[in-house]
Amino acid sequence: MPDKITFYHNPQSRGRIVHWMLEEANAPYEVKVVDFERKQHKSPEYLAVNPMGKIPAIVHRGTVVTECAAICAYLADAFPAAELAPALDDPARGTYLRWLFFGAGCVEPAIIDHMFSRPPPSRPAAMGYGNYADTLNTLEKALTPGPFALGERFSAADVYLGSAIGWGLAMKAIDPRPAFGAYLSAVGQRPAYQRAMAQSEALSKKT
Repeated sequence: MPDKITFYHNPQSRGRIVHWMLEEANAPYEVKVVDFERKQHKSPEYLAVNPMGKIPAIVHRGTVVTECAAICAYLADAFPAAELAPALDDPARGTYLRWLFFGAGCVEPAIIDHMFSRPPPSRPAAMGYGNYADTLNTLEKALTPGPFALGERFSAADVYLGSAIGWGLAMKAIDPRPAFGAYLSAVGQRPAYQRAMAQSEALSKKT
């Protein structure tokens, strides 16, 4: 199959975000599971792909892409038939990019800080994402009235935000607000989401 994507994945990682995105994009891909227990993510072979030793990563047409938000943006543009991103000349593209990278730059750091009860810095303004309360309030507004970040239109931004919210709720690091529950219900009905989660669960049993 031409231009098949190599997807470096571990089901106990953020790779689940990319797995879902690959299914949404209807992209041709092969999964290479990276075993954490055997420290394959720190092997010379994998560090040649991603020097950070982090999962996930993809290789497509000889190009390595890492960082989940970047991979989501890349796949949305590489497979336009899936209509997961507004066109370059569509005014909605700005909103789409805003919330996709808000998920990576604000939501996830806020969840991590809250989950680990990290003390606030002496200079709060130095925090790139602001603070936990403002981040969650802004996220709630972004998803209202919904059902997706772009209203009726599902996009790659929802893959990232849906993954972050689902994980945050599961870890009890996000308040279970009605808007978040309604949003997860909407994204959870996506066939691509269900396929990706089932496949990752199957991989979990093998690793």
